[in-house]
Amino acid sequence: MVKDEELHDSQTPVDPELSLPFELVEPAELASPLVLSSPHSGDVYPASFLARSRLDITSLRRSEDAHVQDLFARAPALGAPLLKAHFPRAYLDLNREPYELDPRMFEDALPDFANTRSLRVAAGLGAIPRVVADAREIYSGRLRVAEALHRIESLHKPYHAALRSLMERARRRFGVALLVDCHSMPSNVAKESATGRGEKRKPDFVIGDRFGASCSSDVVEAIETRLRQWGYHVQRNRPYAGGYITEHYGKPSAGWHAVQIEISRNLYMNEADLRRGVDFDLIASRLGEIVRLLTQIVAPREQRDAAE
Repeated sequence: MVKDEELHDSQTPVDPELSLPFELVEPAELASPLVLSSPHSGDVYPASFLARSRLDITSLRRSEDAHVQDLFARAPALGAPLLKAHFPRAYLDLNREPYELDPRMFEDALPDFANTRSLRVAAGLGAIPRVVADAREIYSGRLRVAEALHRIESLHKPYHAALRSLMERARRRFGVALLVDCHSMPSNVAKESATGRGEKRKPDFVIGDRFGASCSSDVVEAIETRLRQWGYHVQRNRPYAGGYITEHYGKPSAGWHAVQIEISRNLYMNEADLRRGVDFDLIASRLGEIVRLLTQIVAPREQRDAAE
């Protein structure tokens, strides 16, 4: 395992309560053009953050993609690196622009370069979230802008520097790079849709490629086909087409592809107490098969053999 300080040269000190803000799990041998990212599964909540929140930790954890990093933990054994955040989404959201900030949260004025007008900011879900997933206010008072900028400099920028470095390495080694952005969704968020038999069913998985802009259609179709073979209901781009990560790293014309996978939490955990469910290992095994399948699709055998 490689610590964050080994992935970048940062002059911004990390909060001492987050001595390991994120972690890279490398394969013993790089054998896949895939890069896996789990930006929302962190569960290390700084005491200073909890003290300033009007919510208890159980409420805060409703925004967390609990256990997702472990669902994809087989990726390194299959030759692909896994980058995972340890700090929570409620503290800093890595799937937002770095300066996507809500002026209502702060005592002082934001810098001119801040993006204060996005739809995500309006919903309270900027880089420093104002609310948790059920629209409940996080903070008991306003923050200083300097604190937000510190989180961005010490957490957001280093994570993305590491992610960008992994994508560049995959592109150099294999001629192509595929980012798999790993997420989960509450089972009651996505609307029901009609299945092939005309019945209504909530999705088990939502695959996001920003409506075809971030990834080759072959990749998305392969994921959907395999999941449907296992009996899951799969939707594409609705209600989740992908966020900042998919948009920022999905550049198919440059050999960078990015796809977001959203997993319904009731498939693998108890949503009330966040404990793993009886099918956790089954879902993890099948996601490992998805990683194996994508490696075979994205990297032709001759490229894999040359890399080895």
